[in-house]
Amino acid sequence: MGVKKFIKSVKKFLNLENFEAEGKKKSVKGLLQQLNKRKQTLKKQLELELEKKVKKELKEDLEIVSLEIKKGKAILYKLYAKKRKEK
Repeated sequence: MGVKKFIKSVKKFLNLENFEAEGKKKSVKGLLQQLNKRKQTLKKQLELELEKKVKKELKEDLEIVSLEIKKGKAILYKLYAKKRKEK
């Protein structure tokens, strides 16, 4: 997955309408921070929730967020590795 596609999918997932992409690294870092915040809130909601249906939805959202974080970290790693190679 490319950087632009990742940014677009995470913006859509987090419902960020006015998120401005400054640079690739900055954008990915910012989105990763927001994904981590979302992950923490989902974990807190999971602890408090009693209904099975809602709990299942929260678990699915948590899996999606975790996957997006993993993808974002991989993209960020590639960007930094690419920069080191050029030196």
